[in-house]
Amino acid sequence: LLSKLKEAVEEVLPTLKQQGISVYLLSEECSVEGINPLSEHITQASDTPLSADLRANITSKSPALYIYTSGTTGLPKAALVTQERVWTASFIQAVSGVTSEDVFYINLPLYHSAGFLIGLAGAIERGITVVLRRKFSASQFWEDCRKHHVTVMQYIGETMRYLCNTPMKDNEKDHKVRIAIGNGVRSDIWREFLNRFGDVAVRELYAATEGNIGFINYTSKIGVVGRVNFLHRRLFPYTLIKFDIEKEEPVRNSKGLCIQAMKGEAGLLVGKITKRSPFVGYAGNDQQTEKKRLRDVLQKGDLYFNTGDLLRIDEQNFVQFQDRVGDTFRWKGENVATTEVADILTMVDCIEEANVYGVKVEGHEGRIGMAAVKVEEGKEFDGASTFSQVASYLPAYARPRFIRIQTSFEMTGTFKMKKVTLVEEGFNPAVVQDPLFFLDPAKKTYVPLTEEIYSSINTREIKL
Repeated sequence: LLSKLKEAVEEVLPTLKQQGISVYLLSEECSVEGINPLSEHITQASDTPLSADLRANITSKSPALYIYTSGTTGLPKAALVTQERVWTASFIQAVSGVTSEDVFYINLPLYHSAGFLIGLAGAIERGITVVLRRKFSASQFWEDCRKHHVTVMQYIGETMRYLCNTPMKDNEKDHKVRIAIGNGVRSDIWREFLNRFGDVAVRELYAATEGNIGFINYTSKIGVVGRVNFLHRRLFPYTLIKFDIEKEEPVRNSKGLCIQAMKGEAGLLVGKITKRSPFVGYAGNDQQTEKKRLRDVLQKGDLYFNTGDLLRIDEQNFVQFQDRVGDTFRWKGENVATTEVADILTMVDCIEEANVYGVKVEGHEGRIGMAAVKVEEGKEFDGASTFSQVASYLPAYARPRFIRIQTSFEMTGTFKMKKVTLVEEGFNPAVVQDPLFFLDPAKKTYVPLTEEIYSSINTREIKL
């Protein structure tokens, strides 16, 4: 793992040097000039408390770290996480009922908010024991929990499903896990999880790394991310507004203001930007920061953060997550920026244009990647070179599993590629008249998507 990370940094090292950025490696030695080994310095460091003068200039608004997020507006962006945000996130465990006696199991990446801010920072705030696993393993999950006396687990929708997909065993309820904190689990998986693994308090939450509004389900109601609370709404003002899926923009009235969604209606969640609930934005990317700001929402001159997510509030004031909008979809617990995937695809020699979107697959959370592509005139689609391109430049979760060949794209009045019909039609060869291809990892190419392959995907004989 260390060598892979080192290679990635080596590639951009000249640029980092130009910008005066120091690079350190957690190792005893390093042969690469410009990368400094850190382990020896750590062992030689004094254990006496550091002088408070060293952090004299640090305030609650100072940058603590950057977390890369694909957000809902295109390419990955470095979300600026302030000291205040780390501090705030660290209390999620306390709100969820975690105490200093608990043992917390983290198997999510520490470069994401869930594993690092909620998991690790929260564990420091609680003063608890952390069991850290490099990679999630469904087969070893409960064995780890039993072995290390785990009482609190983390999840994302996919990991919860993986646990429910494991073969049933007699001792499934033989564990000490009492709380599960996470997001993105479907109601049916949620129910199955409780039936199989016992009475675990599932604390489903909603939040975004860079966002200024979040919810957590502190009740036992399945399928919700929280409940409207007067004090919470007063401290962190938010609203749901009507959103035009086709135009991918909020609906506005004759006065140019947004229209609040009705009870039970899906609407775009927006959080008012205030001193108490700021939106700091993205490092070195003013354009993308501005894209997430929404003006004149409920009155002229107001300013809100656009979450890019559709939620709904039911008659009992429970909040339910509905879907993501814009240029991003979610697969395998990861955000996939369609802009980035399209850019990679159009580098393939035979592809002139690419329109990337996510499509639903029966029995899976989120949406899987699909791309409609326009082939260069006089050329044929090359499945092998397309596979080579996406495998070289995209992580597995971001690679389009389905390709649809089109002779032309349907465009909006503002020259944006339309996706609504493409998303609705999905990858069913009986519905789609255009040629369809499926990414076959074993053959390392895109193969024609036949009725047989389509059927095998639906019966889960082919795992995605």
